[in-house]
Amino acid sequence: MHDVWRVVRDFLFSKANREFLLFLFFLALSGVFWLFMTLNETYEREFSIPVTIVNVPKNVVLTSEETDTVRMTIRDKGTTLVTYMYGDVLKNIRVNFSSYAHNNGTGSISAGELQKMAYQQLASGSRITAIKPDKLEYFFNYGAKKRVPVRWSGRVIPEELYFISRVQYWPDSVDVYASTEKLDSINIIYTEPLNYANFRDTLLVNVHLARNKGVKTVPDRVKVGFFTDVLTDESIEGVPIQGINLPPGKVLRTFPSRVTVHFVTGVSLYRNLKPDDFTVIADYKEMKANPSEKCRIYLKKAPPGISRAHLSTDAVDYLIEEDQSGL
Repeated sequence: MHDVWRVVRDFLFSKANREFLLFLFFLALSGVFWLFMTLNETYEREFSIPVTIVNVPKNVVLTSEETDTVRMTIRDKGTTLVTYMYGDVLKNIRVNFSSYAHNNGTGSISAGELQKMAYQQLASGSRITAIKPDKLEYFFNYGAKKRVPVRWSGRVIPEELYFISRVQYWPDSVDVYASTEKLDSINIIYTEPLNYANFRDTLLVNVHLARNKGVKTVPDRVKVGFFTDVLTDESIEGVPIQGINLPPGKVLRTFPSRVTVHFVTGVSLYRNLKPDDFTVIADYKEMKANPSEKCRIYLKKAPPGISRAHLSTDAVDYLIEEDQSGL
């Protein structure tokens, strides 16, 4: 070990290396001097400063974010600005709730007030040359809320030959806090826009709910599940034709009495379909207004998840008879 140390010492303190070490020392010294001179100059820098509403009464619900951000441009020497950048100064401006709250459920702090609060934390030589925005607003109520359903928004498109057969939400409804006027107008809360394409398996997404000014949702994010299925052209036979708007004592008989419905749906949904899931009608009022040997029939109802549904025929033979069931 002693021999190794001697070799290192002889190498470092040889004449050539002594000159190199001396060069490094003066280089470092000049760097420190340059840095000191640079930081001693005056600069301007923009800082993003959090503004937090504090001392909120227990019976008050803030319907806006508790913490907002103000951007201030500060002019001072570089050494001072560095302390603002990396020190604890300017970490937060705390605003007392009751000092700026109004009776209409809003509160506002002007740029001048924010500037005064910031100056209390700054060095005496610092000057604020710009501040954005012109004011900060916060919104609140006294617990008024409404339970509303969640719906997704955006663009969600599975692969070709697949479609979204079902959408599920966890939770499917959220509590909304806002002013009475806004609560009356809110019936659905949408998610932030989604953008997914070319998927075939079930897609599960954790997403924030869209933010609205003066509106708070609890919770503020949900999980959305998009369940896919394979598209297929199918048909179902034996769907009964029902007469509507018939006078008392009259009964409609059609020939045939049942028809076939053609449609596009998912494979898994098709397996569970029954003729009674569809409703096909013939309207007596239309027959009376337009007498003919045939009556028109319409597909009035189809189950969810069915698209491009149509009947195998749009008109059938018919008879109007007296209802003998009561005899």
